[in-house]
Amino acid sequence: MKRFILILLSLVTLSSMVFAAGTQETAEKEEGKVFNIYCWNTEFQDRFTDYFEAKGLVPEGVTVNWIITPNADNAYQNKLDEALLAQDSASDDQKVDIFLVEADYALKYVDTPYALDVINDVGLTEDDISGMYQYTKDIMTDSKGNLKGLSWQACPGGFIYRRSIAKDVLGTDVPEEVQAKLNSWDKFNAVAKTAKSKGYYMLSGYDDAFRVFSDNAETPWVDANGKITISDSIENWIEQTKTYTDMGYNNKANLWSAESWAGAAEDGKVLGYFGPGWFIDFCLAPAVLDDPEGPKTMGNGSYGDWGLCKGPQGFSWGGTWICVAEGSDNLELAKSLLYTMTCDEETLVAIAKDMGDFTNNVESMEEVANSDYKNDFLGGQNHISMFLDSATSIDRSTMGPYDQGMTESIQAAFADYFNGTVTKQQAYNNFYTDVMEKYPNLSK
Repeated sequence: MKRFILILLSLVTLSSMVFAAGTQETAEKEEGKVFNIYCWNTEFQDRFTDYFEAKGLVPEGVTVNWIITPNADNAYQNKLDEALLAQDSASDDQKVDIFLVEADYALKYVDTPYALDVINDVGLTEDDISGMYQYTKDIMTDSKGNLKGLSWQACPGGFIYRRSIAKDVLGTDVPEEVQAKLNSWDKFNAVAKTAKSKGYYMLSGYDDAFRVFSDNAETPWVDANGKITISDSIENWIEQTKTYTDMGYNNKANLWSAESWAGAAEDGKVLGYFGPGWFIDFCLAPAVLDDPEGPKTMGNGSYGDWGLCKGPQGFSWGGTWICVAEGSDNLELAKSLLYTMTCDEETLVAIAKDMGDFTNNVESMEEVANSDYKNDFLGGQNHISMFLDSATSIDRSTMGPYDQGMTESIQAAFADYFNGTVTKQQAYNNFYTDVMEKYPNLSK
């Protein structure tokens, strides 16, 4: 009898332990009620709303809270860094769940504990991410081989040209024929001269071609010893831009300025802009509309009067990666978001067709490239097919943690040289002074 009671007590104790463990596991897996997403504009918010939230994938009772801080003056990174540093002490409703990073500063967050491993921590599988363009994974892989973020887009770039101006300058607006006349820098420069003679600008301003040259840089901005290096490709950008400015081949505008966008308006005189899919859809297309609230159709500004070709040199520009923050109490929702927005082929095809993004899945992009898809902004062109070859050859091996600061400093320093207010050597001196104030660990 005593033995039976002992056995019974043991079973009761074991059952209690199992129940307690199950209760504890349930408590640990309980998701938060506020899903905090840190980003710098509405590009991802729009896609989240249309392709995730609209499918009913946000659990009932969960509030999605967007903390949007513009990039200007490093405001976004400062806001994000402050929040990540306070993550341990923040209340559950205030913890960062998702944060976005750009290519220029992605490495700042990759080799830190603030971004979770999407495989080992978040729970996606190697099979889930197998269809992505490899470079988008390489950028977000830390020194230990952990993948710290995923993107819904790949960003091969091309030359986005005004069809009506191309007809006047080149005699054609057909993408293949335009490309044949612009497939080297020598040809591109010759067309710039012709465009000028007809009253047009080849490019809008100083920075328009910068990403083509910087993405083809032979060396990183900083070598293994902390010495700043200037590649031949960057030197070529400086020389070309000085010539274009002096000869009147550009209108002396800074990228993102009102003057730059004015060149793309209906009465604008700029032949073209360099950019990837996101630049076409999120930046240029809205900028050309005479009536921003009107339909996006031919006749509203210069909408529809554009085409796309590869240009003199292949390149890529930018990209946005989604990171899951360490300490998030919404890991299941984060996993669902990452899968749907970056791995699900149906979603990626829809984003490409609806938004014009070149999305981050090889098979999806091949499907769109071989379909009857037409981009209305680009005069009915299927621009995905043009981007297809470039995407597979993107190499970001010269990327480094200083890219954003170097890019901002050299563009600012050399604007004065292009304007003729300082010498080339003075511009270099100003560049070095600026970057070494930002990064005291570096040397000339």
